[in-house]
Amino acid sequence: MNTVLVTGATGFLGRQLALRLALDGHRVHILYRSEAKLKGLEHENIHPFGGNLGDSDSIVRAMEGCNQVYHVAAFALPWAKNSQLFYDENVGGTEHVLLAAKKLGVEKLVFTSSAGVLGPSSGEPKTEETIFKGRHFTHYDRSKAMAEEKVIEYANAGRSAVIVNPTRIYGPGYIGKSNAVTMMIVRYLQGKWRYIPGDGSSIGNFVFVEDVVDCHLLAMEKGRSGERYLAGSENLSFSEFFSRLAMVSGKEYRLFRIPVRLMTLAAAGMLVTARITGRTPPIVPDFVRRYNHDWLTSSNKAISELGYSPISIEEGLARTIKWFENT
Repeated sequence: MNTVLVTGATGFLGRQLALRLALDGHRVHILYRSEAKLKGLEHENIHPFGGNLGDSDSIVRAMEGCNQVYHVAAFALPWAKNSQLFYDENVGGTEHVLLAAKKLGVEKLVFTSSAGVLGPSSGEPKTEETIFKGRHFTHYDRSKAMAEEKVIEYANAGRSAVIVNPTRIYGPGYIGKSNAVTMMIVRYLQGKWRYIPGDGSSIGNFVFVEDVVDCHLLAMEKGRSGERYLAGSENLSFSEFFSRLAMVSGKEYRLFRIPVRLMTLAAAGMLVTARITGRTPPIVPDFVRRYNHDWLTSSNKAISELGYSPISIEEGLARTIKWFENT
């Protein structure tokens, strides 16, 4: 039985990962900020440790006795009044985790990044070998790219570390601003979502949350140190995504296409309000800019090297709908 640390276990992906590891019989240490967020993580194999990524000592305490680490925690909101938070949490926090892993002699570490670090696609799907030379649209993607560099340095120094790059994750679990696709699905099922960004042609890659959990476990088991593995599934335009959702759910609503220019103006207004109130807006201009681009990705490397086998969008949506109807 392995003893593993999962950072970010109170979030959408980390919670699913921690529970899967616990159910598989592993002893799971989790790092948490708020006791209120521990609800649903009660399991005899899960052992909570209070702390945060800015507190090196708390990371060391949580990591003691662990031979494996999944660093899932991240600051993933669309906006922060102080943008330095993205870099303090996502870059500085990753440095603290890596230093603790080195100090304690952790056998292997899996780092959760984002497919967004690869930048938009130009006709062909992005792969792990893609080198993005432009400027990332958001502080989140920029900070995750910088954190990846720290992980690669750690691996190049002789430590074992692997990177997993999920695409747009959806599925049962926590619903919030950092889990926008599931929130969009739920609101559609409630009849409250009637919009398609832009003209609906912008393509992204959508992946079921349990598949991303699988990819993390496979990366820990089989992943080559210093390598990235894209955890995705199907490339779909927004129009195609909502068409599949309507078909699987049996609920078809008239959807209105919102021009990117209008979305940009609305997002700019939300940003002004956010700066005054400090409340995180649902969308900001940096995110709207992404709708002018395609984000095709290929998971062939994870499929061939790790044995990764993601489910179809239809099956993933069906599972998500069943979960929503039973909650």
